[in-house]
Amino acid sequence: MNWMMLLIGLLVGVVSGVVGIGGGILFVPALVWLAGMSQHKAQGTSLGALLAPVGILAFMEYYRKGNADLKVALLLAVGFLIGGYFGAVGAQHIPDLWLRRVFAVTMIAVGGRMWFSR
Repeated sequence: MNWMMLLIGLLVGVVSGVVGIGGGILFVPALVWLAGMSQHKAQGTSLGALLAPVGILAFMEYYRKGNADLKVALLLAVGFLIGGYFGAVGAQHIPDLWLRRVFAVTMIAVGGRMWFSR
């Protein structure tokens, strides 16, 4: 299982670095399907994996090339810190099946918006 988690982390890291997505979009389904975790546990584990130090090297590369706004990133981080806490508190009261469905609908909506926008 340890090698599988390292491989999942590597693959998610590469895809996230290339397309700039949050790893949770890939981590959560992988942990549910491949590791057999509940939706709650997968989401919590994903958040733990994505704590600040994980993305620092990718961010530094984008920043070095002039493709990252530090001020905006810091403001987003503060908002995420606060919003993430309250979102996590609320998620604990949603049944696993419904939480999985909310996650899926969110991914479909974001993907559809990206696909059909100019």
